[in-house]
Amino acid sequence: MSLKNFRLAQLQDIVLSGETRHEQWRRKQLNALSNLLENHQQEILDALNDDLRKPPTEALFEIIAIKQEIKLAQKNLSSWIKAKHINVPVSLRPAKAFVQPDPLGCVLIIGPWNYPFSLTLQPLVGALSAGNTAVLKPSEHAPHVSSLIKKLIEKYFQPNVTQVFEGDGNIASDLMTHKFDHVFFTGGEKTGKAVMQAAAKNLTPVTLELGGKSPAIIIDGANLEITARRIIWGKSLNAGQTCIAPDHLLVEQKLYDSLINNLKTSINDFYGNIPLNSKHLGSIINLSQFNRLKSLITQAKNNGQIIFGGDCNESEKRISPTLIKIESREDPLMQEELFGPLLPVLCIKTLDEAILDFKSLPKPLALYLFGGEEKEQEKILSMTSSGGVCFNDVVLQAGIPELPFGGVGASGMGKYHGKAGFDNFSHYKSILKRPFWLDLNFRYPPYKLDLSLLKKLIG
Repeated sequence: MSLKNFRLAQLQDIVLSGETRHEQWRRKQLNALSNLLENHQQEILDALNDDLRKPPTEALFEIIAIKQEIKLAQKNLSSWIKAKHINVPVSLRPAKAFVQPDPLGCVLIIGPWNYPFSLTLQPLVGALSAGNTAVLKPSEHAPHVSSLIKKLIEKYFQPNVTQVFEGDGNIASDLMTHKFDHVFFTGGEKTGKAVMQAAAKNLTPVTLELGGKSPAIIIDGANLEITARRIIWGKSLNAGQTCIAPDHLLVEQKLYDSLINNLKTSINDFYGNIPLNSKHLGSIINLSQFNRLKSLITQAKNNGQIIFGGDCNESEKRISPTLIKIESREDPLMQEELFGPLLPVLCIKTLDEAILDFKSLPKPLALYLFGGEEKEQEKILSMTSSGGVCFNDVVLQAGIPELPFGGVGASGMGKYHGKAGFDNFSHYKSILKRPFWLDLNFRYPPYKLDLSLLKKLIG
């Protein structure tokens, strides 16, 4: 798609006109997005199935996530947009000071392919709530969803509010040459760096939602049956193509055998004896990603590392949940985010050993701990750094719209969801109002006020 007729000013002018600052305008856009979801649910589910073979239940999560964001914004919008009064020091009175959230302008949202519907439209909720307009660039790797997003946005929104541009990375690059007021990107670290570099040319602020190798630590005190079920669910969700899925397991040695048996049982319980035949297991997004994962499996097979699974179906781009034993962090499976249903398992002696290792590794988007007590949980919170932490479960933290979501370090920058999303797409303008009726001469040259008295006045 060409950007020949694209006019960014069209989307920025309506913000500068003051129209989008009105609560009524913002509620109108949120209602439009809500109606879009309500009226086209089956089309959305079908598109997600076409691109990723998502089971209807998993696909429905994408719709629910956006609905939750909208409901929270609608409930709290009146309070979010209010100016907040600030105390004025005695020495500066009479005066009024307050902070007012302002729209940034027009924002560019670049969506990913793994959750192509929700992770493109969820940021839009925050952007519209804050009074912005938006340009959406859905992922070309999910073409059915991308096409549907364009069709529905054009049906429910005016072109001076939201536009959609489809296409490959070249379209995204062309869009990045325009001086947007904010760029919101969800995807991998490599592309995130390129987005940041391009945005820097226009001094455009960015939000980067990236990923990383999110570990799950299993220590004494964990219910291994429930732990296994929750881990396999989180790892197999969307065929492992979830940015906060547990990337690998760090397991206390004494728990290893029992945990492995429970993990195997969970896989069979969820997907049957032949997971590739299960209608509840999704597909890998494309052949390139499939071949990358298959190559890692082949390498692990050759090294005798496969504990369970490892089956692949190239024609349907499906891979069964696969358990792989590794001996050290130097293993090839530990060098990159896997983003598939491959689950390396590494034994550790103690939680302290795992925490010590984390200090030399990139900060993950999520960190999971199963077992332990308050003392161990506090160690994780105080001695590690990650985008978020979840105890005794996985992934569900992203389903709470009131919880800010985002990374730290290599896993991203900036937060969204709920109020954090509103804040992310707002500029908090500082404002001072003073009257004319009091204007003391001592503030002006030539300065005659005794310094000791001045110190008393200003504290």
